[in-house]
Amino acid sequence: QVQLVESGGDLVQPGGSLKLSCSASGFTIYTMNWYRQPPGKQREWVAFIGRGGTTQYTDSVKGRFTIFRDNAKNTVYLQMNSLKPEDTAKYYCRTPAGDTPWGQGTQVTVSP
Repeated sequence: QVQLVESGGDLVQPGGSLKLSCSASGFTIYTMNWYRQPPGKQREWVAFIGRGGTTQYTDSVKGRFTIFRDNAKNTVYLQMNSLKPEDTAKYYCRTPAGDTPWGQGTQVTVSP
């Protein structure tokens, strides 16, 4: 069964860090997107990792977030540093092809 499970979200103070995990079952991760949905807003794309390890980021997280992959664990991570209150959202991962179901997401709350 194809499944993605996100984890690692938490309540953190501004300036803090978190590492989110996206673990896959039922298929091998080659490429992956991270998305987020802030409260009351639409889901938005955050980061991408390609087959060869190339990465792309939305402008608001460039220099603060890093997406990377552990092939042995079939897991993609999102290292988030210098977190801001506007990063508060539920974070999801999904393949760029959209051929995997949305997971339950993981909640990140950035607040003093």
